[in-house]
Amino acid sequence: MTIIEKIIANHSKFDTVKPGDIVDIQIDVRAARDFGGPNVVKHFKEHNLTLDDPSKTFFTFDTNPTGSDQKYAVNQHICRTFAREMGFKLFDINNGIGTHTLIEEGLVYPGTTAVTTDSHANIMGAVGAFGQGMGDKDIAVAFNKGSVWFKVPKSVKINLVGKRPANISAKDIVLNLLDRFGANSLLQYSVEMYGEEVDKLTLDERITIASMGTEMGTIIILFPPNKEILDYCSTRAGKKIEGVYADQDAHYEEVYDIDISKFVNMVSLPGKPHGTVNIIEAQKTKIDSGFIGSCTNGRIEDMRIVAEVLKGRKVAPGVVLKIVPSTDAIWQQCLDEGIMKIFKDAGALVSNAGCAGCAAGQVGQNGPGEITISTGNRNFPGKQGKGSVYLASPATVAASAIAGYITTVDAIPDEPAVFTPQEIEAKIETAKKQSLENVDKQTIVEGRAWYIKEDDIDTDMIFHNRYLAITDINEMGQYAFDNLKGYENFAKQAKPGDIVVVQKNFGAGSSRQQAVDCFKALGIQAIVAESYGAIYERNAINAAFPIVTYKTLEGLDLEHFDRIRINFETGEITNLSKNKTIQAEPFSEVQLEIYKNGGLF
Repeated sequence: MTIIEKIIANHSKFDTVKPGDIVDIQIDVRAARDFGGPNVVKHFKEHNLTLDDPSKTFFTFDTNPTGSDQKYAVNQHICRTFAREMGFKLFDINNGIGTHTLIEEGLVYPGTTAVTTDSHANIMGAVGAFGQGMGDKDIAVAFNKGSVWFKVPKSVKINLVGKRPANISAKDIVLNLLDRFGANSLLQYSVEMYGEEVDKLTLDERITIASMGTEMGTIIILFPPNKEILDYCSTRAGKKIEGVYADQDAHYEEVYDIDISKFVNMVSLPGKPHGTVNIIEAQKTKIDSGFIGSCTNGRIEDMRIVAEVLKGRKVAPGVVLKIVPSTDAIWQQCLDEGIMKIFKDAGALVSNAGCAGCAAGQVGQNGPGEITISTGNRNFPGKQGKGSVYLASPATVAASAIAGYITTVDAIPDEPAVFTPQEIEAKIETAKKQSLENVDKQTIVEGRAWYIKEDDIDTDMIFHNRYLAITDINEMGQYAFDNLKGYENFAKQAKPGDIVVVQKNFGAGSSRQQAVDCFKALGIQAIVAESYGAIYERNAINAAFPIVTYKTLEGLDLEHFDRIRINFETGEITNLSKNKTIQAEPFSEVQLEIYKNGGLF
């Protein structure tokens, strides 16, 4: 078996498992954040659920660690009260990013399983553990039963061959991989990383790469733990930890040999993480702000690299540099090592540990027309504010903040670039222009088709993160697709009974349940797509919201607003307007059972 197959088998009633098997998995760590946590509490109360094991149950507050938003403050208090009542541990707003905390506290280590409402929970692959982001229904069940159902994924092996260039960071490695595989080539695969240079990667570097597995569409990127990882986890867990490794005869769907010596410094252009280019193509692009942090690059090694670049230098006039360590322990370490003084002397703004700009609840957001260079994992439109976001390594962001434009450490100018009055006026004009503006259950449905010919429609496009504090499903429909260009008025124009037809990787990104529930609130009957983000697929199935997968629409001759019929049990899709039929995938036994049951509960 592969690594993920072994971990799943070890936590199930089966000795062996294979791709496609749907099994119940015992979960070692069940967590929810201040985003998603209140809905978990809501499910518990509505369904009179009991808690399986308080010692394995946690809340982590990281999306709004300042408690600066009133709705988040209310939701955090709901979670605090619930944790007190149930007697389990809560990592409050002074702690930092939950996925990092679980590793730091020795709760997650090689071979364990963990679920949380964070779509980057697959970061646990950095230590050779199984981690998955899931919606609040799944997490409520995990709290209640201690287990969740999961479909065993196929596995892919990536061998990084050759020698790693000295100037290539872990962020550059994952951006080069994104350039090679895009957002959906590895969709729903478990990826194992091997190679001489892979074995040398530190924990912090592994976390950076594993964190962006979500942006590559993978279930998880798993690193076989080396001695350094095993020693770290053993110390944190207070016991000797052994790793889980693939068998010599394990089956991989694909094996890729990729020459790391050919990797270059890269940035992701605004709009999509996989829109990667050699940094040369973006050099000299003037910036307004820089952000260093997130679960991808908020580690102590990242902070030290940034301090090395900033030491004795100043952030360019007119540029604001925002720095947020991932955990409070790392924040304290920065203080002890004198790194905080370097940051402040350079003119950077430093905030308390947490997700920061990635979660819309703390420093790191930008405004219309603003150009930001960020170490985050996502730059979807609207994700980090209303401006444009480039993704890059910590060294590149620090160098760019000093220069006033995108550049590398070895090309920092003696004098920074500054904006002329004409450029400032043009940016103001750009900012103005960019300012944002229930159906009966049945197994055969008919409706008007919204045919949206786009891949990679992410959860921020479906339901923007500025609405995440909304917990009432009746309020969600009005915001569906309001961040998808060209479909901002979808909620006003859609009719109950409509069916949405899209292309690859629908629902990529966050674990937010609202990205499913907003369609339910509007009375949309189904989503039809070539493929889905893994977390979105689970959330939809568990919410009894019909999603149908097709291999090709060729032969359906579909046009916008054609009337179509879908048979969930047979998988047949018929274009009633053209009298043409194709075969899609029927509901699986599990999906049909949950759908007929009206939901996972």
